[in-house]
Amino acid sequence: MTDAFICDTVRTPIGRYNGALSSVRTDDLAALPLKALMTRNPGVDWGAVDDIVYGCVNQAGEDNRNVARMAGLLAGLPVEVAGATVNRLCGSGIEATAAAARAIKTGEAQIMIAGGVEGMTRSPYVMGKPAQGFDRSMKLEDTVLGWRFVNAAMKARYGVDAMGQTAENVAQEHQISRVDQDAFAYRSQQRCKKATERGFFKKELIPVTVKKGKTESVVEADEHPRFDTTMEGLSKLPPAFHEEGSVTAGNSSGINDGACAMIIASEKAAKGQGLTPRARVIATAAAGVPPRVMGIGPVPASRKVLEIAGLKISDMDVVELNEAFAAQGLAVMRQLGLSDCADHVNANGGAIALGHPLGASGGRLIMTAINQLEATGGRYALCTMCIGVGQGIAMVIERV
Repeated sequence: MTDAFICDTVRTPIGRYNGALSSVRTDDLAALPLKALMTRNPGVDWGAVDDIVYGCVNQAGEDNRNVARMAGLLAGLPVEVAGATVNRLCGSGIEATAAAARAIKTGEAQIMIAGGVEGMTRSPYVMGKPAQGFDRSMKLEDTVLGWRFVNAAMKARYGVDAMGQTAENVAQEHQISRVDQDAFAYRSQQRCKKATERGFFKKELIPVTVKKGKTESVVEADEHPRFDTTMEGLSKLPPAFHEEGSVTAGNSSGINDGACAMIIASEKAAKGQGLTPRARVIATAAAGVPPRVMGIGPVPASRKVLEIAGLKISDMDVVELNEAFAAQGLAVMRQLGLSDCADHVNANGGAIALGHPLGASGGRLIMTAINQLEATGGRYALCTMCIGVGQGIAMVIERV
């Protein structure tokens, strides 16, 4: 099989809910990384791109009608370049990357673009159609996050715990204390602060010009981090999902806006297009877990992908674990035999600090992992995420 190489990666800054990127349409947001790749790689024949694969979770608002295709057209890619949107909820960005890599590995494609987008601020309310004539019981459903249009059979069989409640379930089952969760969140903020101060994220960030009326502003940095976070401040936050719980707004990821994209190519195509391979996609795997403890999903997914790759967790020089919640992050690390404060796990902070624009987060993990491998001279990285409705996904990449 042909190797698939990640050659260039970019992302927008991650905006807070109702923050700096809230006025940007989601399909326009999705187009921005594509435009940046085109600008950064002027020698590429963009008509040679076989397909665009984007991860997106919502797909109920401006991201409907296949946002990958819409983004390609809005970015100015040739009309012949196709696009597909995939949805594995929070794992959609990794799924998109895996789909692109598989196409190259099997020889069905030579050059692909993968990435993802989520404009959570602009996620709409939706309403189902009446079940019968003169029905006045319709209700609005919020598409920002979590369950909607719940299937009664699903609820009876597996429950429909909200994301925050699943974190509480994991914390209880794995005995993750509030103090440990807050310490994890504090480390995320502090590591992100140090990485930002030394310019680590500049390599992956592109500026976004935002128009509001007649004025323009440029967003150049991630908006979600709270660098003034203290352990004392975290300890004072009330439980967010259960009166007697330990999961708070401070030890959870955010609701955010953002987009990312990367070029993936075969060795032959990379050479022909003047691209420099940076990392090889070795393997990807997904696994299912009970929906009520979806946060533990990275454990079986990581074990599965490491077995496929013929590697061990101790071979990983970098681990990028999506911090949906500190509770699940700690449970996963402990199950994989990693210490709570392992230096190579989320060395530059994670989603608790940076934010979690659902469809884009997987791509963000991958590009951050590549940049960290290059910065440290490491060889292998594991990127893994938990997924709503009870799944995990994991990818192993190798620096070249």
